[in-house]
Amino acid sequence: MVDVNKKGDVWVFVESLGSKVEDTSLELVGKARELADELGVQVGAVVLGSEIAGLDERLICCGGDKVYMCQDPLLAHYQVSSYSKVLCDIANEYNPSIILFGATSVGRDLAPRVAARLGAGLSADCTDLQIGSHKDSVTGKTYDDILLQICPAFGGNVIATIINFDKWPQMATVREGVMKMPELDRNRKGETIKHTVNLSKEDLVVEILDELVTEKTVDLKGSDVVVAGGAGIGSKENFKLLWDLANALGGVVGATRPAVDLGYISEEHMIGATGVTVRPSLYIAAGISGALQHQTGMWDSKKIIAINTDPDAAIFDVAHYKIVGDFNEVIPMMIKAIKAKC
Repeated sequence: MVDVNKKGDVWVFVESLGSKVEDTSLELVGKARELADELGVQVGAVVLGSEIAGLDERLICCGGDKVYMCQDPLLAHYQVSSYSKVLCDIANEYNPSIILFGATSVGRDLAPRVAARLGAGLSADCTDLQIGSHKDSVTGKTYDDILLQICPAFGGNVIATIINFDKWPQMATVREGVMKMPELDRNRKGETIKHTVNLSKEDLVVEILDELVTEKTVDLKGSDVVVAGGAGIGSKENFKLLWDLANALGGVVGATRPAVDLGYISEEHMIGATGVTVRPSLYIAAGISGALQHQTGMWDSKKIIAINTDPDAAIFDVAHYKIVGDFNEVIPMMIKAIKAKC
């Protein structure tokens, strides 16, 4: 177990693919910078892999103060057994107060194992992180500088704030896209620490001969225009109208979980509490009722246009422009108007 150290640094576990740091990790470094400044500590970024040279520069530019480079041929492929051992070893040596992971397939696999080995608590799929205080209702004692871990609960119907005031480090996984990408400061200075890895082949569960990486075909987070559909679209065939509108605007198509569950579109298009968080300049919501689970993934969009036949639909509460009508009639008129201006 890590020694209790409430003035330890704020750490981010960094995911990388080849010579590129994953966007989620860069977003977390930016958030860690905010938390560390409030606590008066430094930001640490932990990188594991076999070919990770040069990744430290980008992490420092994004707000890191110390980059722990854990390089070893046995870390070439992710395995929870080896990665958790190395991460726990380094955490026991340097005693961070907070460790953050992306709520990715790797982060969701690794973070619980690390938390169990360190005897720490863990909150999953957070949408915000803040520093605050907590008064124990039993002892009356007030704990300062606590990480407030904010995340959807009960299927996204409630936003809960979770605290961990007696088990350290404080740990959380954070959903992709909810934190803003930090601006690069190429004049920032930081420290690169090469950590000696203590691993053997016995620490690996299996031997991975090769790894096939499939690139994402949908870039919801990177698109300036998103046209999203919900269960109200009615069928996979009806989604063609959304594709036509998205193509006319140079955007991409998104969807709610119910639309995905009904088979109208694939899961990689899903936006919301269990999908991707987006912040486009324009978000068009068609046939979407506006449940909180979906709103948490899109309510930071700069301009939201909602199309729904129900004038009382919850999506209208967050929309800037509200169209009460049938998307089958509204969207063709929008496409016609767009093409007329092109």
